[in-house]
Amino acid sequence: MELATDLQTWLVAEGDASVQYRVLREVLDRPPGDPEVEAARAAIGQKGWAANILRAQLEGGQWTTPGTASIDLYRPKYITTNWMLLVLAELGLTRENPRVARAAELLLDRSAQADEDSLGGARSHLCFTGNTVRMMARLGYADDPRIRRAIEWLVSAQKADGGWHCFPVETGTLGAWEALAAFANLPATARSPGVERAIRRGLEFFLNRGLLEEEGQSYPPWLRLHYPTHYYYDALVGLDMVTMLGAGSDSRIRPALDWLESKRNPTGTWNLDALHPDIEADLFYWNRGVQPPYFPFGLEIPGQPSRWITATALAVLHRSGRL
Repeated sequence: MELATDLQTWLVAEGDASVQYRVLREVLDRPPGDPEVEAARAAIGQKGWAANILRAQLEGGQWTTPGTASIDLYRPKYITTNWMLLVLAELGLTRENPRVARAAELLLDRSAQADEDSLGGARSHLCFTGNTVRMMARLGYADDPRIRRAIEWLVSAQKADGGWHCFPVETGTLGAWEALAAFANLPATARSPGVERAIRRGLEFFLNRGLLEEEGQSYPPWLRLHYPTHYYYDALVGLDMVTMLGAGSDSRIRPALDWLESKRNPTGTWNLDALHPDIEADLFYWNRGVQPPYFPFGLEIPGQPSRWITATALAVLHRSGRL
């Protein structure tokens, strides 16, 4: 397919290497081995967003906090090792990069410690485990025994209604998207029959709710576009996930696709609506003279056209036959 010349120039010729690679592969259908594809892939981590994140890595492989406990890789949100690896995985880096491999092994080792038991064990948490499986699958660790254990835990954590929840309740919620997104990023060889069944049930859960609302109610933060996603949901997160799993032609996502197209600028771009955490939450802490337990992290400017959001939206529309 083709994009308007100005839009393609903005995304591919002028964009970050991660955006270039994604647009070439997921929107323009360039094959592996294409010289432009390989040049973009090689540039990821050498310049631009991913390179800037790698430059901030500490000598021991962490970001921000050099402590030895598992929690030191997770807090403060959203600038420590767990969160930086999530972004690097989405930007297209893998364990082939030695610095990424060092950080990934550190996170896996600490998360799987017997006294922590937090990755596929008794103290597992859906948001953390789902995000970890998703990032590690993208980084090339889908066959690692620690990740296989976590995958099976995600299957076992699915609710009777086909959804998941990050808290101990009986029903699922659209906001607990991490498990299905993790499965969407698994290579076919890593999908057991149990995973395939969980995918089918999970898709029905999200599709039956149209990705936009549940119990007849919409939640305003789900109707905006943000990045990084961290563990927050929005309708584009849902569309990206279900179209990766082959549901692009399902009639139940038409309202969500219409909503996405309504957000498009006359130039063919989409804006980044917000970063997380929300500014309202920031003000709650700052007005009380307290440092929030997190630090916002972003690659682009809210309220402005976003190359990453635009690339994601175009990939979704392409998989759905609307481009």
